[in-house]
Formats: sequence, C-alpha cells, structure tokens
Amino acid sequence: MRRAGLLGGAFNPPHEAHLKLARLALEHLDLDELRFIPTARSPHKPTPGDITDAQRLALLMAALEGLDSRVRIERLELERGGTSYTADTLETLSTREPDTAWILVLGSDQLSGLPRWRRAEAVFRLASLAVAERPGMPMDLPGDLPLRLAPHWSGAPGELVRLPSTELDLASSSLRDDLRHNRATEGLPASVARIIGAENLYQ
Repeated sequence: MRRAGLLGGAFNPPHEAHLKLARLALEHLDLDELRFIPTARSPHKPTPGDITDAQRLALLMAALEGLDSRVRIERLELERGGTSYTADTLETLSTREPDTAWILVLGSDQLSGLPRWRRAEAVFRLASLAVAERPGMPMDLPGDLPLRLAPHWSGAPGELVRLPSTELDLASSSLRDDLRHNRATEGLPASVARIIGAENLYQ
C-alpha cells in the first residue's frame, strides 16, 4: 500500500509556509509521495484571485523545483474544473488508485471549517488528516467529525495526526495585497518572486 499525502489549495501565490508544511509532512508521515493539488475554484473562497489557472500552475511548479523527489503536482481538480470538493477528489483518486492510502495535510487555520466541508464524513472514510499548527491559530480540533487522534499515521483512514508548527504566519491573500501595493513581500520563494516580477502579476 502506497502512502500519499495531499496538500490542496489555490496556491495563489505559493509561499514558504506551503513548502514548510510539505517538508513537515514528508519528515513525519513516512510518505511515498506528496501531491500538491491546486484547486480549480474553492468552495470557501469567492474567486481564485487575479491570475489564470495556467499562471498559478506555473508559480507552483517554480516553487516546488528541487523540494523533494517525492513531491509532484496532481492536476485533477484543475482538469475537472468547476468548484473543487475534497470528497469528490478523494473518490476519484481512490477509484483510480485503489492501492494507495491518503492523508490530507493542512494548517490549523483550516480546522474550524472542516465540519462545513461538503460530505465531510465521506472525506474521512477515505483519508486521514495531518495538521500543523500555524502561529496564532490554535489546534482546536472539531469534535463532531469521525476522526480519532493517533500518534503516528498507520495508513488507515479516519486518523488525525499532529505535525510540528510551521512557525510561519503567511497567507496568500496578504501577499497578494502586498504585491498590489508594491510592498516588500517576505515569504515568497525566490523562483516565484522572479516570475511574478517578470510577468507583472497581481498588479
């Protein structure tokens, strides 16, 4: 059974906290691979932002260059289009790759929204969850989801594993705002900053 982590988001733009979260997952979850899944359209955000899907994908590819040989981009949600729901994605992946165990990787800022995910119960019948604390966002675990706390991921679905803190308080929305107003943007990988500057993105 292969062990795969899934790190989803708009990545608009990708930043150092995304990369730190990926490194923590690779270090602590004994993964065979980690897939970044850029959303087509998030159900939790009204719009993916100011740039095209192709530009977001190019920025993500640049951010991941040289990160780890186990990291790749899963284009399923971009190719499917429309609103991206984790339950739909997991069902497609599980049918396509029945010999793979899945674990979602996210920051603690997303925990409070989990009960509002579409078909959340179905999500955790198919996957486990690994959460890294984000500064200022405590690990308040929802009590109404079918998750059981585990010290390590066994490969079974429905487990919740704590990762160390990312120690980085970064948000793509704040970075976009800084870019629009020509403010210094700490937290962008150099490769991403170069593309944004060369193509005058977010202006």
